[in-house]
Amino acid sequence: MATPAELISPRSPRVAAARRLARRNFRTKERRFIAEGPQAVREAVEHRGAAGATLIELFATVEAAERHPGIIEAARASGARVHYADDEVLAEVSQTVTPQGLVGVCHFLDSPFEEVLASRPRLVAVLAHVRDPGNAGTVLRCADAAGADAVVLTDASVDLYNPKSVRASVGSLFHLPVAVGVPVEQAVQGLRAAGVRILAADGAGEDDLDAELDAGTMGGPTAWVFGNEAWGLPEETRALADAVVRVPIHGKAESLNLATAAAVCLYASARAQRASGGCRSVTPS
Repeated sequence: MATPAELISPRSPRVAAARRLARRNFRTKERRFIAEGPQAVREAVEHRGAAGATLIELFATVEAAERHPGIIEAARASGARVHYADDEVLAEVSQTVTPQGLVGVCHFLDSPFEEVLASRPRLVAVLAHVRDPGNAGTVLRCADAAGADAVVLTDASVDLYNPKSVRASVGSLFHLPVAVGVPVEQAVQGLRAAGVRILAADGAGEDDLDAELDAGTMGGPTAWVFGNEAWGLPEETRALADAVVRVPIHGKAESLNLATAAAVCLYASARAQRASGGCRSVTPS
């Protein structure tokens, strides 16, 4: 690929518009967010929402474009504008200390909660009071890996499009439906009405995950409700669940962090569902 004759100026209105997306109020107003790095940008290029292509424009250093020509070609083919940029511009639009040379501007892609319910989901992760963006993105990634059908972020949780959340999802944000801003009571009531059993994950839960598995109660449609990193789930949220389940600690660890506990719970459900009727395949056969 020949070196482009002209790079976008750091003073360009396009650069200023992308830079503003670091702030939640601008993301919400424009319904746009930033995806950084080759993995996230590749997923954004391939994703299409109800309104069409998700990727709007792409900022790329010459070096990154030479390393990833397929992404550049696919971005152009999808209709996205591609801007070649130097390190100064990438530093302006990136939210990382060491940008990877590719920064995409994307349309919001969350799904209405009603659509999640209409899909008759069998495995759902509900982030009820998750405030750390890195944890939110990691749980989303775990849900994707476990074969979950959807993720719901309640109105008490962090912004899905926080740059740290997007990075921590490592592209999983583009793989499964995510509903946002749903009050926790509405989320629980809607999922229960759709035939989904509600399990609250809490280290002080009355029920034990191993006991649930041994009892054969986890093969049906299930939604796991995850709480705050520091103080878990408030009592009023616990009271909404059909059961409050703890992950057993067999060693001397004081507890598990949120993302690790979420991975254990989601994979336990995925295994139980697969064994109880072959309703899903989490790993390639």
